Amino acid sequence: MKASPDDIRPIAANRKAFHDFFIEERIEAGIALAGTEVKSLREGRVNLRDSYAELRGGEVYLVGTHISPYEQGNVWNHDPLRPRKLLLHGREIVRLEQKIKERGYTLVPTRLYFRGSRVKVEIGLARGKRQYDKRADLARRDAQRDVERALRHRDDER
Repeated sequence: MKASPDDIRPIAANRKAFHDFFIEERIEAGIALAGTEVKSLREGRVNLRDSYAELRGGEVYLVGTHISPYEQGNVWNHDPLRPRKLLLHGREIVRLEQKIKERGYTLVPTRLYFRGSRVKVEIGLARGKRQYDKRADLARRDAQRDVERALRHRDDER
């Protein structure tokens, strides 16, 4: 059975990005990889935690993403932290560049996944959170968890 192009298989998610940033817009981009990098991704050996995307000379690069070397790759292995080019349309790059310069946004990868046989990265146009924003989010999550726990407990008593 052949996989359809809409078949999405997750590889990794950057949950820390949602803790540290307000993600205002998400964009899907292709990523230029070496063969052994794809094999490592199939094994799920990637870390997006401290990575970000930056504009260099009219192109967008993913920086700080750690893709572990493929164990059977020997001499064909890649540098685990090398910058990887993101594949976007020119008009998308120009639009992102304008937003980053004007409003102080940054680009952070939120997740990495296979769409069919291709590796895609979802990058978020993000604004940094202040410490009090992070505390408010934690308090809101805790309150929601308490409400759900109380409702579940009430249902169990019946």
